Amino acid sequence: MDNATRLQYLEAMGIDVWMPRVAADHEQGPVSDALADNARPESVDSWAALQAEVASCTQCGLCETRTQTVFGSGNKNADWLIIGEAPGQSEDQQGLPFVGKAGQLLTEMLRAIGLDREEVFITNIVKCRPPANRDPKPIEIETCKPYLMRQMALLKPKIIVVLGRIAAQALLNTDEPIGRLRGKIHALNGTPVVVVYHPAYLLRSMQDKRKAWADLKLALHTVKNIKG
Repeated sequence: MDNATRLQYLEAMGIDVWMPRVAADHEQGPVSDALADNARPESVDSWAALQAEVASCTQCGLCETRTQTVFGSGNKNADWLIIGEAPGQSEDQQGLPFVGKAGQLLTEMLRAIGLDREEVFITNIVKCRPPANRDPKPIEIETCKPYLMRQMALLKPKIIVVLGRIAAQALLNTDEPIGRLRGKIHALNGTPVVVVYHPAYLLRSMQDKRKAWADLKLALHTVKNIKG
């Protein structure tokens, strides 16, 4: 992404590009009591074992059409866990999450709050690309979700940022629309969860980029409170 395009993204989100990213005022939204049912597994696990298991997974039909699984990438000791819904074509080809245009915007969104991609861990609920980039089916989400829960148990993040309606509804076990899920703090197994519009949606909807910026500031403010 060239610098001019990057500045357009940031300005569209209402960010003053000449000021430090973390100097903005942070307003904390109302706290939700939403709790998901999934408990962290207590068995001995490791990143290497989990990644190998994901790479060879054939538990649902997506294994028949994928090029490769997309396990996730980033810092395995990160405070921040970023979760999307499923890999797209570019991700399926490269084996990495969020590497297309939406991924470029996500990178800039993280930079805007003072984070590099290498400082966070990024993954999806579903580890294989659905054909033609369709939405993942409920059975595919439920089949793949235990892998995500094991990633969470290994990472032990301080904050979870969920991107988009499908991932948010699946993770929080709700059918509430994303407009009602964003702007507040949820919880999953005691970990704060903030819902943000998906970068792919933001590329099409300029008017909601300021809301995404507000949600990222909420997440940043929450982490700072945890760290004291």
